Amino acid sequence: MLEQQHRTRSAATLPEARCRIPSRPAEARRTVERVMTERCRARALPCPAEAVEDALLVTSELTTNALLHGGGITGFDVDVDSGGVRVSVSDRSDELPVARRPADERGRPGGRGWPIVCRLARDVRVAELPCGGKRITAVVPLR
Repeated sequence: MLEQQHRTRSAATLPEARCRIPSRPAEARRTVERVMTERCRARALPCPAEAVEDALLVTSELTTNALLHGGGITGFDVDVDSGGVRVSVSDRSDELPVARRPADERGRPGGRGWPIVCRLARDVRVAELPCGGKRITAVVPLR
């Protein structure tokens, strides 16, 4: 099954965060918020509201881009440690993300997602997956 081949996992990931691949950005945001709350509490890490908001916005942008431009979300992973919140989203496309002008030639809005991710995340990596597609991992600092 293609979804299973592209699923990203980490030994440090909560079971709930990796059991189900979100089909919508709202589901992914709820997962990130839950994992951040649980992990910050369990590890006595600071979890300021600004960091939560930044992580939720990055999650929204990555999952929305996977749905709109990447052929769907094929993997999702989130973890929190002292380095920050790590959100990984995999999709079916081999195309690398690029910033485009905020309104394309047909006047459609958009084009702001990738620059937002790059601005809010301390570290952003794009990895090709062995069976096709890519995984984008962004680390949002806890500040």
